Amino acid sequence: MNGFFNKKALIGMLAVFGIFVIYVLVLYAKLAFTPVSSIVSSAPPVQRGSIVDRNGKPLAVQTNFYHVGVTPHLVRNKAQFADDVSGPLGMESSDIMRILEQNSAASFVYLKKKITQTAYAELKKITDAKGYVYVNYDRIPGRIYPENALASQLIGYMGDDGKGLAGIEYSMQSYLQPSEKDENAKESQEKNVYLTIDANLQYKLEEIARDTMRTTQAESMMLIAADAKNGEILSYISLPSANLNEYSYASVAETVDRPAMEAYEPGSVFKIFTVSVACDQGLIRPDDSFLCDGMYERRIKGGEAVRIKCLDRHGWLTARDALKYSCNDVLGQISDRISDDDFIAKIRALGFGQRTEIELPGETYGSVKDSDSALWSVRSKPTIAIGQEISVSALQMVQAATAIANKGIPLKLTLVKRITNKDGSVFYEHTAVPKERVLKQSTAEYVLSCMETTATSGTGSRARLNDISLGVKTGTAQMASKSGGYSTTDFLSNCMAIFPVEDPQIILYIVVEKAKGETYAGRIVAPVIAKAADEIIDYLGMSRGDAASLEHSGKISISAARPIILGKKLPDFTGLSKRDIMNLVNSNGIQVKINGSGWVKSQNPAPGTPVTENMIIELNLE
Repeated sequence: MNGFFNKKALIGMLAVFGIFVIYVLVLYAKLAFTPVSSIVSSAPPVQRGSIVDRNGKPLAVQTNFYHVGVTPHLVRNKAQFADDVSGPLGMESSDIMRILEQNSAASFVYLKKKITQTAYAELKKITDAKGYVYVNYDRIPGRIYPENALASQLIGYMGDDGKGLAGIEYSMQSYLQPSEKDENAKESQEKNVYLTIDANLQYKLEEIARDTMRTTQAESMMLIAADAKNGEILSYISLPSANLNEYSYASVAETVDRPAMEAYEPGSVFKIFTVSVACDQGLIRPDDSFLCDGMYERRIKGGEAVRIKCLDRHGWLTARDALKYSCNDVLGQISDRISDDDFIAKIRALGFGQRTEIELPGETYGSVKDSDSALWSVRSKPTIAIGQEISVSALQMVQAATAIANKGIPLKLTLVKRITNKDGSVFYEHTAVPKERVLKQSTAEYVLSCMETTATSGTGSRARLNDISLGVKTGTAQMASKSGGYSTTDFLSNCMAIFPVEDPQIILYIVVEKAKGETYAGRIVAPVIAKAADEIIDYLGMSRGDAASLEHSGKISISAARPIILGKKLPDFTGLSKRDIMNLVNSNGIQVKINGSGWVKSQNPAPGTPVTENMIIELNLE
């Protein structure tokens, strides 16, 4: 035996083994005396916050969609399989058969993408019961837009990658679904964005806008209603609009956010700002008169003449009369009293030629010429004075009007009322943001009174309401032609209204583009201003001149809302008030779509339906 083992080799082997044992003992001792670190649970995944109106009505809510795939060669009875799954998939059995047969050799193929949570629950129940183990489901984050096309360009759209592609979905991405860590190194959670618009008022005004589109056969339309006290936009309309739940099928025209992105010549509505500039600098007085002979004419050195035609021979007019009759001749003469530099500087101070910085992507700057640019000519100032040779956006027009409504101090416009954290606490609350004064109070009050005259007896008389005072200015402008110059058939008709005149609360601005037949703004837009203003006044409960008054203690008693508890099956919501069901809106695991107001008359799914993750409950109220 001693001859079989080599003594040196044996000693070496034992030494290696001893070293290994010592290493294990040291490692064990180190682990034994090392403090046990606490187990940190991973942070919950960041979901996407909701977009709601100023009252909390859901406009964009998070949900899950599912891609449904299958392994074709494992499907033994293709006909039976197709019949079983066609219902939940919303497909014809023949279409499913064709997919399976055309991809019979494939290891995987999608049957349908982006089915709803409800369809998924129904399909999963069938495939589990039938033992169709070869059906696969890919869950992807998605978005439900309960109001479909309502304020669609404002709300925007979320893509399949979970990122906003337009509107508030895009501009507020960092709040709706943050990806960066906060100062405390904790994962930021989603926030809910409350818009300034009122969904119910938006719906009522969209009905008026769509009716206007039909009667005028216009190609497009814009309507903005803003709170004159704080700059909050109560209604934001751009037509045509897209159904956000079918955004991929929308035309380009339906996706364009016109109030923010489109620049155009406003025509005679701009005259209120020209008069504001001249009056504010003391260059005209209320009793100054100008002679209109039907043509503004100015001769320059070399004998060349600048001529701008007026609609009529108005005779002697004050600035008030010039706005009342929308006189080009007098506005041209008024512009002669203002220096080129001062005129452009004041126009820029009113916000033209720059973005309003509202919470929307792609906002246009518009276009304002500099008096020392190569594009400036002797025609420029009188032409800009009547709303040509300048391009503006609807948002710029409304923001400039806040200076007139707010005693000479413009307000920053906003579409975000507040932002709340996941737990409901307020992260941000909007307060009015005044800009630097651009007009004297006396100037703003004078121009507003001139606008009231235009509404009572001038070109804006069709916008007049008998029981509340409106300040109005209409304008009709030829649109640019694709071949250059101005079109002889395409017109932009717009109208600005501020009311009530004695204490401005609302700024209402409407633009109708490329109407067929009648295009004069005083005839086609002014009546729409009256309808929209009437709706706003009633909806907001504004005091009318002939309204009866009623004294009240100011105290009312409201019974507590009935608590709604969701179990394994849906209860019967019939008869519950809107207030009763509002606590469902923020419930985890379900999505609620509320149609109408009042009390629940019907629901979908029906009472007794099993409650599933992210199921959609539709409640119809009357």
